Amino acid sequence: MPMAFVLINADLGAEEELVKQLKAVEHVSEVYVVYGVYDIVAKVSAETMDKVKETITWKVRRLDRVRSTLTMIVVEG
Repeated sequence: MPMAFVLINADLGAEEELVKQLKAVEHVSEVYVVYGVYDIVAKVSAETMDKVKETITWKVRRLDRVRSTLTMIVVEG
């Protein structure tokens, strides 16, 4: 199944709010608050890679308090 991990920088103090919003997004299967350069890691998986990309582009990246993202598409081999 196609999947990607999305590393998210959030507005200061918005992490918990974003976690709740991300968990409600279809195709987002896991969400974690982390320490380091990024604030949140989300796992996105769907039936097709197009759905994964669409979820990231049109749902995850467009949440109000998301400042920036880095997407790592999983290579299945």
